[in-house]
Amino acid sequence: MQAMTGGTASTASRLTGLLKRLHLPGVRESYQELAGSAEKDGLSYTAYLLALLEREEQERQRRKVERLLRESRLPLEKNLEAFHMERLPSDVRHRVNTLKEGLFLTRKENVLAFGNPGSGKTHLLCGLGQHLVQQGHRVFFTTCSLLVQELLLGKRDLKLARTLKRLARYEAVIIDDIGYVQQNREEMEVLFTFLAERYERGSVMLTSNLPFSRWETIFKDPMTTAAAIDRLVHHSVILELNLPSYRLAHATWSLRKGSQPGGKRTTEKATAKPRKHPVAGGEI
Repeated sequence: MQAMTGGTASTASRLTGLLKRLHLPGVRESYQELAGSAEKDGLSYTAYLLALLEREEQERQRRKVERLLRESRLPLEKNLEAFHMERLPSDVRHRVNTLKEGLFLTRKENVLAFGNPGSGKTHLLCGLGQHLVQQGHRVFFTTCSLLVQELLLGKRDLKLARTLKRLARYEAVIIDDIGYVQQNREEMEVLFTFLAERYERGSVMLTSNLPFSRWETIFKDPMTTAAAIDRLVHHSVILELNLPSYRLAHATWSLRKGSQPGGKRTTEKATAKPRKHPVAGGEI
């Protein structure tokens, strides 16, 4: 490779500085490489410019997804590639494939996942969340207990409206384990306020091991319970994961593997029977 002349080096330096100021990282990182390819392949100036701008678009999309993933607080290990989709009933798999298109966000619909502990509810919704982020959607993940505490802090500091406005920027808020930990009335009041604010304005994706018939233990009051369920169900897709615990099944498989000839340990054969879960839409 020939040494860069003073004039060429000066031009390259000025060009790099200009691209930094214009915030064109894709062009800055690719223009020399693509210029060599363009010269070798005899591309026109227009074709070279198109290739540069396509590279810039790709780089911007990559950085946008990275930023959205950081903001989402999603556990990155819980993605759809690592989820055992074959465990799901065929009708649930069909719904999941439809949800991956992201149109429910435009319609401000909710996604409600019910099932036994360990059935994969959290993993499935987090995987869907990451898939939506890859498409450029804004998603936020939180446990129910953390969300309630954040809302309570906002209420205490007279900033609840600001907290709700910040959460409203997300197209979908994933609430994990609603009803898993019993909350007091004040905590459930702010949770209801959040759900009421999201109604027909943004999607809620939540997991729960409690059917609707037991949600009075969450909201403490029959009228509030009915109002909360009404807002969630009105525009929603319900995923029933009536499956045995994946974690228990995996542990059973590990125990069986250890009992095989050549295994490091032997143990009694463990079996796990699926536990039935009440229908999510049971009567209140």
